[in-house]
Amino acid sequence: MLSCHEAVSRVLAACAPLGTERVAIGEALGRALAKPLVASRPLPPVDNSAMDGFAVRAADTPGTLPIAQAIAAGDAPGDPLPPGAAARITTGAPVPPGADAVVMREDAEDRDGEVVLRRAASQGENIRRLGEDVGVGDEVLPAGARLGAGALALAAALGHADVEVGRRPRVAIASTGDELVEVGQIPGPGQIVNSNACALAAQIREAGGVPEDLGIVPDEPAATRAAIARGLGADVLVTSGGVSVGEHDHVKAALERSGVSVLFWKVAIKPGKPIVFGVAPGGALVFGLPGNPVSSMVGFELFVRPALRALEGGGDLLRPRAPAVLARPYPKKPGRAHYARAILTRRGGVLEADVFPKQGSGMLSSMALADALVELGADAGDVPAGAEVPAILLRAI
Repeated sequence: MLSCHEAVSRVLAACAPLGTERVAIGEALGRALAKPLVASRPLPPVDNSAMDGFAVRAADTPGTLPIAQAIAAGDAPGDPLPPGAAARITTGAPVPPGADAVVMREDAEDRDGEVVLRRAASQGENIRRLGEDVGVGDEVLPAGARLGAGALALAAALGHADVEVGRRPRVAIASTGDELVEVGQIPGPGQIVNSNACALAAQIREAGGVPEDLGIVPDEPAATRAAIARGLGADVLVTSGGVSVGEHDHVKAALERSGVSVLFWKVAIKPGKPIVFGVAPGGALVFGLPGNPVSSMVGFELFVRPALRALEGGGDLLRPRAPAVLARPYPKKPGRAHYARAILTRRGGVLEADVFPKQGSGMLSSMALADALVELGADAGDVPAGAEVPAILLRAI
């Protein structure tokens, strides 16, 4: 069987960005920038005051100076400041020509028509210079950058009402299994709610994709092939269930009959060993995930999520990792890498991983509460408490 690293490498080798589109900046949160953002104007656009106070020539301080003018934020740059005078100024207002410092109001006494400056000012004090943040021609964001609030604010300040971003991948979801019922339906004997479709749709959205639920697919070869044919019209097809070797597992055979080139089947990991990945004749990527809820979600995190990020053209393909120390021993046999759900706690400068005692592939409560997937290498046996292990961060810690 392939290692997780080898399988991820095969997935990413099959991925190419889907193309670009322009979107309004108000709709670009979380999108991947398609090309570098280059400044066509400076920030700040003019020398301006960082404080409410008085614009002066530093050489004229300390002392008592007449107030020659008042400048507010939004005013156009005014007349030059006469020597031996001050200008009352607000935060963000343009500094008048001739002034080389701003004394904040707390260090001055504003009298009728004049100001008493109690201390000497230094040149450049409390002045934000034209272009000191961003100069014309500066590359302020690289291609592939994820547009968070700060990046969007910067783009807006530079006058971009829209931005060119990578197209979001369209992802079809097919849930196989005669035992499944839709959310909201009361399960009968032997039936379970199709929670996988709900989880996968959420994971797809969080990864930057656009989910399309194809519904529940019966464990029957013709129905499985029909669902796969529909799903191959998307950029990515994700199935859950039906990928093992049981008599009701029809996904792998249906994929092959649909012309999908299977690049791997089974990966040396726990949970989630029976995972299928392939490429359809039309270019769609296909992931066959296990039906057990945790196996499905972990398989998505390890293989599908990086693919969706790559298809969108983003630079952050993999979840961040951090070293963590196990809070308790973890029993394990060599042979497969384990991805154990854990809660993380900072203790001083150490990140401690408390692995859930129950790691069964149907234990959804642990997936709901997990901060991270702790990676325990394939060659490792029992891992003692205090051992340092890599943690794949599912949320900010």
